[in-house]
Amino acid sequence: MIQVNGLKKAFDGFVALNGVDMHVEKGAIYGLVGPNGAGKSTLIRHLTGVYRPDQGEVQIDGENVYENKAVKSKIAYIPDELFYFMQADTMEMKRFYEGIYPSFDGKLFYRMQEFFPNIDVKRNIRRLSKGMQKQVAFWLAICCKPDILILDEPTSYLDMRYKIDILSSIRRLAAERNMAVVMSLHELDLALKVSDVIACVEGDHIGKTGTPEEVFSGDYIQKLYGVDTECFDPRTGAVYLRGNKSRPKIFVIGGAGSGIPVYHALQRKNVPFAAGILMENDVEYQDSCAAASRVVSVKPFFPVTEEEIAEARSWIKTCETCVCCAETFGPYNEANRALREYAKTLGKLIPAEALHHLEGT
Repeated sequence: MIQVNGLKKAFDGFVALNGVDMHVEKGAIYGLVGPNGAGKSTLIRHLTGVYRPDQGEVQIDGENVYENKAVKSKIAYIPDELFYFMQADTMEMKRFYEGIYPSFDGKLFYRMQEFFPNIDVKRNIRRLSKGMQKQVAFWLAICCKPDILILDEPTSYLDMRYKIDILSSIRRLAAERNMAVVMSLHELDLALKVSDVIACVEGDHIGKTGTPEEVFSGDYIQKLYGVDTECFDPRTGAVYLRGNKSRPKIFVIGGAGSGIPVYHALQRKNVPFAAGILMENDVEYQDSCAAASRVVSVKPFFPVTEEEIAEARSWIKTCETCVCCAETFGPYNEANRALREYAKTLGKLIPAEALHHLEGT
């Protein structure tokens, strides 16, 4: 469907793209990820025929895209910076799209109106919020019934509801219409969930390409963006903030997500803390690695060893206080019950509510 071969582009001597190759099948969602300035938008502007290649070719169904009106009529494009005519409302833009897209479905437009109940179709689009302008762009693009949908940062300005609804719709329409989709995304968790293929744009070329699971394996993404391994979870695409890594003042006994609110509260106060004992597949483990200065952990499904218990006890002993967030105990976290009792005997156990009165560093 989409074929890019040896694409090169330079601006005033700066090489933006250098020998880019890519292939997008019908019905596939192709996600472009990469740091700011990597070349994602430049690549997209070649796919849509906005830019002429310096070298190489960009083709759709075997035809060059640049200055090809027939090919461009198959594409609906939502750029990162939206453009609407100065005084246009949604109905006027609908009539404009009907004039340039023979496939525009007016009946679908009115059916989709209930999907965007807060948009006044008679109001100047430029007076709508940025998020509503993005909703209008998606509304019009879908009604074009394109063979190819190309989106540059489609979730920017959208609230949580419309991020979910629009990406879910794109996922469904790609399958139902056999529509090819290319989109650049900075939200890696969403790219992982919506894409069939992810391509990493690195500087002037495309690096690792494959399924989300292939691309997100190991520490490739962390290296691509230049972030610490502990601040990104490649399994979910979640990003974590780095905490105070100096000597811990508080030991947090958590598990099964119970410690996460305390981690965040301590981060906000810039209080260094230690956490444990956590299995390394625990839902809060990755968060603790980023936020805590020390984490006592155990391999998934392995029993807690005496060495790990001793390490946790030593941190409780040296910390000023201890908080136990866990409320239930069983065979896999019995050691944490013992740690709670140990902290109590030392007079260091405090309720989580007491953290509100702590002063930051």
